[in-house]
Parts: sequence; C-alpha cells; structure tokens
Amino acid sequence: MKKVEAIIKPFKLDDVREALSEIGITGMTATEVKGFGRQKGHTELYRGAEYVVDFLPKVKLEVVVKEEDLERCIETISNAARTGKIGDGKIFVSSVERVLRIRTGETDADAI
Repeated sequence: MKKVEAIIKPFKLDDVREALSEIGITGMTATEVKGFGRQKGHTELYRGAEYVVDFLPKVKLEVVVKEEDLERCIETISNAARTGKIGDGKIFVSSVERVLRIRTGETDADAI
C-alpha cells in the first residue's frame, strides 16, 4: 500500500476529488495548509501599505491506495490539479506498513 500526499491549489480540490472518484478512489483526507516553494509568495497592498505574503494557501490531500492503483492515482491527481502556472503543487509517495479500520477491525487492503 502507498500513501499519496498532494499539495494543490485550493480551487482545484473539487476537480481532483471528482477525478479520483471517477477512477474508483473515494477515501481521502483534505487539509488546508500554507506553504511556498519556488513561487516564494507575493506582495499585496493593504490600506496603502505593501506587505509580503510568504505562505500561500494550499490544500494537502492524503490518499492511501493499493500499489496497483498508484500510477493511475498519481496521473489523475496531476492532470486534474494542473493549471500550467507556477504553484500547481507537488505529489509525494510513501509506503504504508499497516492500515486498520477502527469500526470493523479490517486491516490493510480491506481497510482502504
């Protein structure tokens, strides 16, 4: 099993969720986060004063999938989240040792 973490632009969340749902991936966690990469923030004007916004609003998606669904999941997230502009985000993949569904006691692939 693999855990896919994707940092995306907030307005792309619904597109990514719908695209993942279409390929049969329904369980996910979305968290509002702030961060920056090469984009390095931007300046804004507020009441005549200019200030730097270092951390930009993003959404972090977490999805655990079976290994055979991994490439399709990554491709789907990438296609749905892409705008072609700086700040589209990143996808991280890590291994998952064990999963347990608390309600039923199901484990690993049955619990996803």
